[in-house]
Amino acid sequence: MKNQKKGSNFRDLHQRDVAFVIPNPWDIGTARLLAHLGFEALATTSAGYAFSHGKKDGEIGRDEMMQHISTIVAATELPVSGDLENGFGDSPNAVAETIRLAAETGLVGGSIEDSTGRADDPIYDHGLAVERIRAASEAARLLSFPFTLTARSENYLVGRPDLEDTIKRLQAYQDAGADVLYAPGIKDRSDIAAIVKAVDRPVNVVMGLAGAKLSLATLSEIGVKRVSVGSALSRAALGAFLRAAEEMRDHGTFTFADQAVSFGDISSMFEA
Repeated sequence: MKNQKKGSNFRDLHQRDVAFVIPNPWDIGTARLLAHLGFEALATTSAGYAFSHGKKDGEIGRDEMMQHISTIVAATELPVSGDLENGFGDSPNAVAETIRLAAETGLVGGSIEDSTGRADDPIYDHGLAVERIRAASEAARLLSFPFTLTARSENYLVGRPDLEDTIKRLQAYQDAGADVLYAPGIKDRSDIAAIVKAVDRPVNVVMGLAGAKLSLATLSEIGVKRVSVGSALSRAALGAFLRAAEEMRDHGTFTFADQAVSFGDISSMFEA
C-alpha cells in the first residue's frame, strides 16, 4: 500500500505544469537533510555513492548498489527513484531483473542508460538498446504499484553530441514503454527544447554540470518536467572538503570553518 501511494504520487509530480527538482543524496544523512528541506522526491546517484566509498562511478556491483538504495529508501518517506546505471548487464533479461530487484528495495522509479561502460564501444546498438528498455518496461508493468521508468540516452556523456540520434533513441525508448526520457549532458536551451518537442513523455534534464546554467523557471518554460543534479551535490560537498583540507595543508589556517553549517543546526535537522 505504501509503494502504491508513493508510486502514484511520484508519477503525478511529472504531470504538473511546472518542473520539479529531484535532488540526489548519496547516503542516509543527505537523504534526510533533503527531505527536511522540503523536496518532494529524491533520486540516488551512482557516482555520488561510489565516490563516498573511494571508487569511480561504475565500480559498484548490483548487489551492493541495491543494498545502498534500500538504505536511502528507508531513510525517508519521500518517493525515491534509483540510478540503475545500465541495468548492471547487457542483456534485456539482466535489465528486467534489475528492475525487479529495484522494486523490492522500495524504489518507485528508476533509470536505465544505453551506455555500455566500455570505452571502445560506449553506446549499445540501437536495436539492443530499445529491447533493453522494452524489457525494463515490461518488468515494471508487472509490479503491483506504479513504477516510473526513465530511459536515458548517453550520447552526450560519452562524447557523441549527436542530437538527431539522441532524439531518435528517446523516441524509440518512448515507444518501448519508457515513462520519462532523459539525455544527460545536453545544456543548450534550443537542444533541450528540440527534445521536449520531439517526444510525448515527460523529460528530465540534469543541471549541476559545467556550463549548465538554465534556471528551473526557464526549464519549466521550455516544457521540462523534472530536473535532477546527478552527482553535483556530492561533488560540491567534496569540493568544500578538498578546499578546506588544502587550506590546512598549504597555509596552516582554518577559515573554512566560517562557512561550515553549525553543529546545532545540523543536529536539529536530524531530530525525530
